[in-house]
Amino acid sequence: MTNITVLDNKGKKVDTLGLNEKIFNGRVNKAMLQQVVIMYLANQRKSFAKVKQKDEVRGGGRKPWRQKGTGRARAGSIRSPLWRGGGVTFGPEPKDWHYQVPKKIKGNALLSSFNAKFKENSITIIDEFKLESHKTKDMLSILKALKLDTDKVIIISGKSNINLLRAAKNIKKVVLVRAEDINAYQVLVNDKILLEKEALQIIEKRLTRKVSHSKAQISSTPGEAVKPDKKVI
Repeated sequence: MTNITVLDNKGKKVDTLGLNEKIFNGRVNKAMLQQVVIMYLANQRKSFAKVKQKDEVRGGGRKPWRQKGTGRARAGSIRSPLWRGGGVTFGPEPKDWHYQVPKKIKGNALLSSFNAKFKENSITIIDEFKLESHKTKDMLSILKALKLDTDKVIIISGKSNINLLRAAKNIKKVVLVRAEDINAYQVLVNDKILLEKEALQIIEKRLTRKVSHSKAQISSTPGEAVKPDKKVI
């Protein structure tokens, strides 16, 4: 079993944890990571380009002149795309790039992202965030003691901590997320991971359930249906 050091707020060793070898086994599936990262990037895209078509331009409800007898070309509205100030034909419209990949791929990608960071020695475990106030300087002192003040850090907390939330939100290179909400893209995009001891246990439960679920599918017979867990990543 692989061991990892647990530090306190001052950067001193307080404990040693044994990591689950079924999870932190060093296997990184780059293909699944690529699929998940592309999905999260696509889901963040926003479309703002928009033009008005003929029916969206204000005015033009009255026919400019009668159909026949004027010698001029027929016209039904002053907002025709042929007229100055009219609508635009085939112009840009807001697009939606949102899509999802299967939950099994998301879970395996999360597993691979943690293994990738573990191989890089980019995971730091802290016993507990003991903040007496919500001041930013208190959070900065903890990061400095852990030698994480110059890196882009994602803090994964085990439970809601209002002082931690307020102290970390004003630091540009720090992102705070709960263990239940972490995804592979957030793990990969940051340089370092700062995990609470409780958060590590929550993540191990999530990933262990995913590993056991995958093995159950592989070991099942072709005609046997496998019932999924109540909560699947």
